[in-house]
Amino acid sequence: MPKSINKSFDFKKIKIAFNLRHVILMLFSFSILFFACSPRPNIQGKGEAFMQGVWNEDSVAFSNKLTNYTQHHFKFTCDSVYIDFETHSKVNFYEDSCYNNGVWKEYAKGVYAVKGDTLFVGTTFTYANYKQKISGCYRIGRYDKNFLIKKRSADTLLLESLSDQREIKLSLKSSVTCVQKEL
Repeated sequence: MPKSINKSFDFKKIKIAFNLRHVILMLFSFSILFFACSPRPNIQGKGEAFMQGVWNEDSVAFSNKLTNYTQHHFKFTCDSVYIDFETHSKVNFYEDSCYNNGVWKEYAKGVYAVKGDTLFVGTTFTYANYKQKISGCYRIGRYDKNFLIKKRSADTLLLESLSDQREIKLSLKSSVTCVQKEL
């Protein structure tokens, strides 16, 4: 009898030690998750100070020789971007009711980030009131574009599209002060 009691006792020791390891491992895992993962603040990001404002592309190089071209109007506020596109086309790519004599506007709203010399724009096409557009003439869905910031000064921004190498020369029309809003 004493041997079986002794074996049972050893088994209980092993079971207690095994359970203690699990408890320690779980406490360690929860502490890592608690300290490693912290919620982001529920507030808009600050964006880049030099980008804040309304920027217009006054003219497009060689526009008289191009079949179609787009002029850009950017508004950067904090980490948000609002883009107005004015497209001029000599060729009708759309149904007649959308062609509008070769001139039309599109709008997009989203966020941007600058990393080094690159501007990353992630937006969604919208209506003129910047509410999401899910159908209609022209483009719908996402407008994701990356630009090389070739030159920047207090009132000029020269961007080059990394997808088609077209340059966009923007001039500052008005400055904007970032007032962060709750999300």
